[in-house]
Amino acid sequence: MHSTHLLLEEPIRMATILEPSKPSFFPAMTKIVGTLGPKSRSVEAISACLKAGMSVARFDFSWGDVDYHQETLENLKAAIKGTKKLCAVMLDTVGPELQVMNKSEKAISLEADASVVLTPDQEKEASSELLPINFSGLSKAVKPGDTIFIGQYLFTGSETTSVWLEVSELKGDDVVCTIKNTATLAGSLFTLHVCQVHIDLPTLTEADKNAITTWGVRNKVDFLSLSYTRHAEDVREAREFLSKLGDLNQTQIFAKIESVEGLTHFDEILQEADGIILSRGNLGIDLPPEKVFLFQKAAVYKCNMAGKPAVVTRVVDSMTDNLRPTRAEATDVANAILDGSDAILLGAETLRGLYPVETISTVGRICYEAEKVFNQDLYFKKTVKYVGEPMTHLESIASSAVRAAIKVKASIIICFTSSGRAARLIAKYRPTMPVLSVVIPRLKTNQLRWSFTGAFEARQSLIVRGLFPMLADPRHPAESTNASNESVLKVALDHGKASGLIKSHDRVVVCQKVGDASVVKIIELED
Repeated sequence: MHSTHLLLEEPIRMATILEPSKPSFFPAMTKIVGTLGPKSRSVEAISACLKAGMSVARFDFSWGDVDYHQETLENLKAAIKGTKKLCAVMLDTVGPELQVMNKSEKAISLEADASVVLTPDQEKEASSELLPINFSGLSKAVKPGDTIFIGQYLFTGSETTSVWLEVSELKGDDVVCTIKNTATLAGSLFTLHVCQVHIDLPTLTEADKNAITTWGVRNKVDFLSLSYTRHAEDVREAREFLSKLGDLNQTQIFAKIESVEGLTHFDEILQEADGIILSRGNLGIDLPPEKVFLFQKAAVYKCNMAGKPAVVTRVVDSMTDNLRPTRAEATDVANAILDGSDAILLGAETLRGLYPVETISTVGRICYEAEKVFNQDLYFKKTVKYVGEPMTHLESIASSAVRAAIKVKASIIICFTSSGRAARLIAKYRPTMPVLSVVIPRLKTNQLRWSFTGAFEARQSLIVRGLFPMLADPRHPAESTNASNESVLKVALDHGKASGLIKSHDRVVVCQKVGDASVVKIIELED
């Protein structure tokens, strides 16, 4: 079989499979987003997660109040200071998520073939016969024969903790359903998902807006994960909302695709969003199982060609309670990397899982092994062909830098940038070596005080595969004289040496602006 059809580099020697995985400073080029929660919110736990390879911390507002998340974030700041590892912050909105309220928190047993009523009356007590929900329009949205899924933290795939219902009749605002499998629902909150039905609720709810204007503004969040994005208009409205909130006009919006509706409008959503999160938990319910992989491959490819980060979720569910992933899960993580994903998002695995740190390091090791056999040559040719000619000035510089680095077997690419755009374009071509993105802060003023930009740009590259940011001294502008560039370069090289990325006689490719010109140069390190 000719290697042009393979995701993998050929040939893979069997001997390499038996070699032990090598520990390295950067466990992998692929980034890991960890959700912080009860099992991962102490300073010690977060520090261990950062050391294991987490580079983005996700705060899920579908549970926990603002004070709870603020306390977790203060712990994150302390952990960053202690470990000296940068970490970005992602606020995940609730969106139009339908929930079953179980105030008593008693376990609810549901028997197959029995009936259960879903009611919008939230004052009622949840029981085996009656489940109160947070949406009054369900009876208008569904029809007999529709499928509804209910489970805690979405559906784990374990049929004993999530239940499958079929709508049998509509009684006023109530929906009567037949239970399809025996299950026990435990906890205070369960997510409810109706298959392929439009739910008439805003994508950014009042509760979300409140969380963003208080917690989000106070903490200058780097990313907003927009749950249940269904149309490009959802992203535009969110951006309009953020633009009025001071520093949050720099926050990147990641559209979370979790329904067939979002899938239908994927191309327009991708154009508007800064990145995409493939929420396979919900999508795995909305789509037939045999179509999920197809969506993943198509969506990740489109994100890659657009040069926007693709984040894949729900990869090692079983590690919520176990120390090792299943064989299928380990293969799934590797395939997500070979498909071209930028980051892996861990939800319940780190939020309430028993082994948050082990999960992060296991996923990191699988990513590292998959990256070693990623067919970069094929990927590079595909991307260049897709971009077509004439290329933009910046795109041509970025692709040339990657090509040069591969040809001279450089250990690292160093890119000077102030907006982060040049570094992201280099990463788009998936170089086999890390890209050290040296972010040069810019001075700005609002006539009342001076402030530096750059911290946002540096942290936002923490979700892009292969990009490793470093904040430079603001006294060195990004497009400056040769002398000041040399001093920033020395700092970057020293950083590379200290972190074990480069050693004497290594070659390094440098991408920078000198005056109005963009320059790619190759340097060889001396002793």
